[in-house]
Amino acid sequence: MTVTATSVDESGAARPRTAPAPRAARSLRRLVPAAAAALSGVLLYLSFPPRTLWWLALPAFAAFGWVLRGRGWKAALGLGYLFGLGFLLPLLVWTGVEVGPGPWLALVVIEAIFVALVGAGIAAVSGLPGWPVWAAAVWIAGEAARARVPFDGFPWGKIAFGQADGVFLPLAALGGTPVLGFAVVLCGFGLYDVVRLGLQARRTRAVRRGAAVVALIAVAVPVLGALAARPLVSDAAEDGTTTVAVVQGNVPRAGLDFNSQRRAVLDYHARETRRLAADVEAGKVARPDFVLWPENSSDIDPFANPDAHAVIDGAAKAIGVPISVGGVVERDGRLLNEQILWDPRKGPVDTYDKRQIQPFGEYLPLRSLLDMINKDWTSMVRQDFSRGSEPGVFSMDGATVGLVTCYEAAFDWTVRSEVVDGAQLISVPSNNATFGRSEMTYQQLAMSRIRAVEHSRTVAVPVTSGVSAIILPDGTITQRTGMFVADSLVQEVPLRSSLTPATRLGVLPEIALALVAAGGLGWAVAASARGRRAGAV
Repeated sequence: MTVTATSVDESGAARPRTAPAPRAARSLRRLVPAAAAALSGVLLYLSFPPRTLWWLALPAFAAFGWVLRGRGWKAALGLGYLFGLGFLLPLLVWTGVEVGPGPWLALVVIEAIFVALVGAGIAAVSGLPGWPVWAAAVWIAGEAARARVPFDGFPWGKIAFGQADGVFLPLAALGGTPVLGFAVVLCGFGLYDVVRLGLQARRTRAVRRGAAVVALIAVAVPVLGALAARPLVSDAAEDGTTTVAVVQGNVPRAGLDFNSQRRAVLDYHARETRRLAADVEAGKVARPDFVLWPENSSDIDPFANPDAHAVIDGAAKAIGVPISVGGVVERDGRLLNEQILWDPRKGPVDTYDKRQIQPFGEYLPLRSLLDMINKDWTSMVRQDFSRGSEPGVFSMDGATVGLVTCYEAAFDWTVRSEVVDGAQLISVPSNNATFGRSEMTYQQLAMSRIRAVEHSRTVAVPVTSGVSAIILPDGTITQRTGMFVADSLVQEVPLRSSLTPATRLGVLPEIALALVAAGGLGWAVAASARGRRAGAV
């Protein structure tokens, strides 16, 4: 309702005067962008697994572009932070499943700072010609930073990881997760610009042709690029095939105390392997060329404990083929999360030590500070794991298998190093029992699907408690287990050795997009400075 009053002009005639809008209405208008920022972040979260609503990322970024375009940097920081909270709070809720809300909220508060800074950057470049390109590059630059700092980074929630079922997936083979993520964000911002310019044309009948062309290109190029990249995606065998077995032994119960069940977990995996061996002898399933056990399938060090050594050796002899065993090993005073290649005749013959270890899970940064805040947190990680230094590639009955242990699958460099080192197939042994039936398992499984396409390799995912899976090089899941059941998967899969453009280029696409972002930000700052000088004259 408009409130009016009267005033008297110079002729003495009364004329209406619009009164200031009520304070409540002004406050409501200020809340709309904040609510839109948070809700668009939630929309982005809904585009991630276990849902297959990958396309929701496009309206999420379209709404985010609307919220940020033309904003000052202070407002954009706040709006970006709200977008980050809307996205990351539900996405990362699994981190507090067993340890309570404290670490979960702390992680989200820190990670959302990166999104806030990205929001300020997007607002800064939103006035430039072709702004969707600059803005999408700024987002990817933010992801690159988040994947590296603090504590060696936390890339969980990269836009690419929500696109395993989407039309943009082939772009992973072209330029890895940075190019795939850039295409999605660019298309989202372009979609907003198309709508914005369309509404402007209806109002004014005048739209700059160049701006309209750029908006349409921002939407069309990612889609056409994905279609053009489809020939890079193939599940054809290049080096023959191999028959792989994935064993999921299960755990007695979920939660942080799975470590107290170490002998039971080892026995479960040995028992499931012996059951598989019986099925092979009965002709129910094909004989595998090798077997993959998950991370932490033997948290009892088999090099120091004869009983654990005997259990694993008995399982290997029963199945009669090599097994990759996930063990916790202490060597030279160092605690290692290790994959052990166990030969049925020779015993342990090779090892791979996890290189990208998880902060606050496998080691505690700021241990003394955390100990003062909450001793329960520090008691969960009594001893820090040490890092490995070399890629893990096992030769298993003629197949070259690259090892990427659990958390490492989130990092571009760890997966690429195994493929460059000769891996024809990738194994991602994981232990998700700590996180129960949360979405974490499905988010991580989607990462493995992206990696399969990125490097054109079969990816096997053995998990202690599920979901274990076999993924073809085109990202298709051909077999998967349930959650918290004992099971095994056996399948003949293709071996491949060719390198995709993404594998060959490595970090270069990410560097290029970061430079584009820097160029856009530099241009925006220079233009703003020129505008201030012109206004001062």
